[in-house]
Amino acid sequence: QVQLVESGGGLVQAGGSLRLSCAAAGRTFSRYSMGWFRQAPGKAREFVASISWSGSSTSYADSIKGRFTISRDNAKNTVYLQMNSLKPEDTAVYVCALRAGERSYSPSAYDYWGQGTQVTVSS
Repeated sequence: QVQLVESGGGLVQAGGSLRLSCAAAGRTFSRYSMGWFRQAPGKAREFVASISWSGSSTSYADSIKGRFTISRDNAKNTVYLQMNSLKPEDTAVYVCALRAGERSYSPSAYDYWGQGTQVTVSS
């Protein structure tokens, strides 16, 4: 079993920045990719970013490309999402996920999920 715990969410003004963290605990896979997703009220879960085990390969949703950066520290079993130039439309619950395999855009490909952290961007 793997537990994922997110932190770093909060309320920020438009144009501001936040850094989200997701720590993995419990049984961890020798090779796993990580992803960040978000879900706004009344909307479907949306892919944000993903990163490979080594960190050498990343992908981003078009809506956040150039503003968000995903990274990881394998020694700490932690993945990060640096969010800059935040917009009100970025408001959502941000959830991290772990996949025992190559990174993916699809939520259904991920094996474990965190509880999420709320990000609210005021205009």
